[in-house]
Amino acid sequence: MQSAASQPARTHLRSLALFVSVLAFSVTAYGQAVADSGSSVGSINTPRPINPATGTTNPSARATQNLNPYLGSTPHGVATSDTLHLSLGDAIARGLQYNLGLIDSEQASADARAQREHAFSALLPQISARAEQTYQQFSLKSINLTLPPQAGFHLPPTSGQFGYSEARIIAESPVLNFELLGRYRQQKAFEAASALASKDARDVVVFAVGAAYFQVVASQARLETAQAALASSRELDTQVADQYKSEVSPEIDRLRADVELHTAEQRVTDAANDLEKDKLTLDRITGIPLDQAWSPAGDYGYVALLPDEPAPAQTDTRFDVASAKANLAAAQFHVRAARAERLPEISFNASYGGGGTNPANYNRVDEVRGTISVPLFTSGRIRSDIHAAESDMVQRRAELADLEGRAAYDVRTAQLDARASESGVKVAAENRALAERALAQSQDRYQNGVTNYLEVLEAQEALVAANENYIASLFSFNVSKISLARALGSAETRVPGLFGASQSAH
Repeated sequence: MQSAASQPARTHLRSLALFVSVLAFSVTAYGQAVADSGSSVGSINTPRPINPATGTTNPSARATQNLNPYLGSTPHGVATSDTLHLSLGDAIARGLQYNLGLIDSEQASADARAQREHAFSALLPQISARAEQTYQQFSLKSINLTLPPQAGFHLPPTSGQFGYSEARIIAESPVLNFELLGRYRQQKAFEAASALASKDARDVVVFAVGAAYFQVVASQARLETAQAALASSRELDTQVADQYKSEVSPEIDRLRADVELHTAEQRVTDAANDLEKDKLTLDRITGIPLDQAWSPAGDYGYVALLPDEPAPAQTDTRFDVASAKANLAAAQFHVRAARAERLPEISFNASYGGGGTNPANYNRVDEVRGTISVPLFTSGRIRSDIHAAESDMVQRRAELADLEGRAAYDVRTAQLDARASESGVKVAAENRALAERALAQSQDRYQNGVTNYLEVLEAQEALVAANENYIASLFSFNVSKISLARALGSAETRVPGLFGASQSAH
């Protein structure tokens, strides 16, 4: 009997461990950022809220760096006295709007766009206006200016004060600069990579919210089964008490019934506590006010995988893989830009305006200048830039190959987990039905005096364990389907098909 009573607790711990592992998976596998000084805005996967390349010495900043942004949010709204009915689609929609990890990723994408705009501006003409008023007096002795002795007099020690005024419009533009063009293409590729990483962050949010939501669904099912078991224990306790008073049952049955009743009451307390904590976890992920009361909406029971699900292993729909390809393209442009430093640069400068002692007597001044600059000797600087860019390109290519392999691995393991957990749900459902029949027969045998209460108690514990196994198996199956949607990519569009459009719609 002790073994049967401890089995639900062990199963519950396993489900909690699974929940923690899947949330950790959302950050360790899909939340790493590229931290190089030349491409801090591009990421292979999902940007962190703090760039590791900053090298900050602030202890609080380093502690913030270690936090999981996908487990946080920006709370929105004010708690009301009404109880919200939250479906899976509602929870995902809130997560996609208020989750901290996604907000950080979107801001990193905006930063990448700003860097691309800055690189593009370097290719365009720059026009500025300048006005200048100068008053000057300098020493003639300091420049060793003298007159020959035949002149008959000497120059004064200073020139005396004089002034000069000038106003110009200045235009500058690169005419031919392959380095700047390569830098622009590099930043443009970084922008595309960051935008794809932001889309991948949405898949991570769907995964994190879905896992947290189904943990709440499982905890609510545990509470309901615990309450049903408590009601059954109270009824049996009353029957045993009546039989004990009638001297039909021994006192040991009465004691066993009391112990079972108190155990059932404790299970209800623990299940209610776990449910509230799981709700708070989802609140933090989706931005729901912590004081807001809500409950899951819809029936999220067993929904079989479709015959054509899961799809064949592929990585074409994975945004993190597409982001890695864009980062590799950026690294290739970086190499081209570094090599272009050896090429001549042609630039154009022009100015037009007026100058004189004051604005009232300005004379026209203008200037047109074309420049060709050819590097002859740079002490190995260009060579080192090329080597650094080539090293970064090799690293990006290796990361892409690893990520493609990891994506294919994720798909295959998610397929296996989904099929195995689906089989586990079916077995657990059969075991629960058998446990219910065994309990009913034990109660009939006890009421007819064929057996003692110990058999009924063992049947009750067996049913509790069977219910717990079914809840844990269903939770594992639902999470495996969320994981499958994440592994295949475009999780937002796949979730309604995996759980039923009517259940996921909001």
